[in-house]
Parts: sequence; C-alpha cells; structure tokens
Amino acid sequence: MWKGNPVTSRLQIKWPIIQAPMAGGATTPALVAAVSEAGGLGTLGAAYMSPQQIREAIHAIRERTDKPFGVNLFIPEDFDQEQPIAANVAAALNEVRRELDIPENPEVTSFAENFAEQLAVVLEEVPAVFSFTFGMLDARSLQALKQKGVTVIGTATTVREAVALEACGVDMIAAQGSEAGGHRGSFLPDAPNNLIGTMALVPQIVDRVKIPVIAAGGIMDGRGIAAAFALGAQAAQLGTAFLTCAESGAHPLHKQAIRETSDESLVLTRAFSGKWARGIQNDFMRKMAPLEHELPTYPVQNALTKDIRAASGKQQQTAYMSMWAGQAAPLGRELGAGELVLQLVEETKRVCGSLV
Repeated sequence: MWKGNPVTSRLQIKWPIIQAPMAGGATTPALVAAVSEAGGLGTLGAAYMSPQQIREAIHAIRERTDKPFGVNLFIPEDFDQEQPIAANVAAALNEVRRELDIPENPEVTSFAENFAEQLAVVLEEVPAVFSFTFGMLDARSLQALKQKGVTVIGTATTVREAVALEACGVDMIAAQGSEAGGHRGSFLPDAPNNLIGTMALVPQIVDRVKIPVIAAGGIMDGRGIAAAFALGAQAAQLGTAFLTCAESGAHPLHKQAIRETSDESLVLTRAFSGKWARGIQNDFMRKMAPLEHELPTYPVQNALTKDIRAASGKQQQTAYMSMWAGQAAPLGRELGAGELVLQLVEETKRVCGSLV
C-alpha cells in the first residue's frame, strides 16, 4: 500500500493521500502547502479564480514548500447566458436579497472565468498535477500538459465516465462517490440518478481501467483510507476532512456547522449553482427546493446567487451560505493540515495492521 505505490511514485509524494481541490477559497496556499509539506498532495481549487489570482496563489504555495502540488479547474460547459429566469425564481432570490439588505435584480456581467486563460497560467507555472472536473479535457490541452511533464487527473462518477476519461488519455482517475461534498463531477450526464456510492464505484472502476484510481467521497480518517485500498484504489482523496483545518479558508461559521451537523443534514441541492452539490441543509436550500425544476443551469444560477452568498458570509448569515460538506462530515477534526495528514497515516497503518 505504501511502498511501490504507483501514485506516490508518479507524483513523488510520500503518502497516497490527496487533499481534494475545493474551489471557492477553502484551499488557501497555506492549506495546500501544509498538506504537501507533510507528504501528501495538496491541491489548489482554482476554478473561480482569475488567471492572475491563480498565478499568485501558485507562487504563494511555492514560497511555503518545494514539494509537489496540484491545480484544479472546471471544464467549461455550454450554457445560454440569455436564458430567461423564471419569475418564481427571481422573486425568491429578491426576497432573500431584501432580508440581506442588498440590491435586487443585480446585473450579471460575468458567468465564469475564461478557462483557456486559466489553463495558460497552469501551463506556464507547471505544477506537478493538473486535475479537472465537470467534463473531458480537449486533446490539445491534454497533450500540452503532458509535454510539460504534468500529471493529469480526471474526475468520474460512473464507470462509463471513467472509461471515457481513460480513453482520452488522463493519467489517473478520481472516482467520486455520491457521499462526496461539493459539486458532483458528473458529465455523462450530470443527473442525480447516477449517485453511486464510493464503496460500489471504486472497485467497478478499478476492474474496468488500467490506470491508477483515486477513491473520493466520504473518506475522513484512516478507516476510510484503508477501505479505499481494500477496494483497489491506489490513493484516497479527502476534502471535507481538511475544511476544518486551521489553514482552511472556509468561513468560520462553515467550519462550525461541519462540527455540529448530522449525517441526515447533508443533502444534494441545485439551489446555489444550478449544478448538483452536497452540503449542509439550510434555509436557502429549503426555500429553493420547490422551484427545483425552474432553476437555471450552471453557471447561470451560480452567478445569480453570487451576491447572496457573499453578503451572507459578511453578515454571518448561515441560512444563505453554501456550506459544502460530504456525508461523513461529523467525523471532522480541528487540526493543522500537516498534523491531520500524519494522523491519517498512523490511523491507516493501525487499521491495516489489525486486519493482518
């Protein structure tokens, strides 16, 4: 499990533990660097960052560590920025804005960062790993990354997606089980009926592809990591486990909510972004649930709620914040990221030793 591991050997890391790329500010340079410095692979969730912000974050990580780390982006999806917004949806959003005392019907001028410009920075800065979600990377970009020596990881939520990713040439696959927090990485198609749990998904993908598989979703401690290896994965990716770390950029109230939540409060929603994502249930999710079939698609809904999410954070209003977390969030701990990595290693060794 530890020695001769294809993931650790390829990435030149000590432990097959990957910090998930959580976009939106949680993966600070301090968090990414701390994980990598401890022997895991830290990953910058850069999807919502401008090209210049990505460059600055990469430089900040390199100031803190000389160890390998990754950068993650979202594959752009086709969308109609002129799509009409249902009157019920607009009214519900404006009602929330009135409660937050922010302007109604804000003008949206940007729906997503320019992927080509983001990727250009990655190609210039050359991190050890580039990972992506929400789709397939085009052949030209994939080849450009490989020519630079960058390891490329794609995200799959079904066996069919994993097979497609292997065929397109990725080096590794992150198998994202339905327990995972944040956005679903589904792309063939993105629908909630492909909610395959990690324990069922990982061995099926392992049996169908020849490249290394990384287990993701619901893994919070050494028990989960040991289980991932037993299922055939070559590494484990943890996201929610790192959200409560000292270096995490998650809002303090988000961290508190993770510590206080229950397994039954972690639900899937399209309310905040128009794309299925798992988080801690709150008033905004409940308010938008009856309008589920009227919500615009991603990234339009994501852009429409940006002002609400920003104001909620500033005003300490958890009722309207997007607090992403996986189903095993109650197992979260308050530790430094490096300390957590080392504790995960010891827990995994202990669990595996007890099974021999």
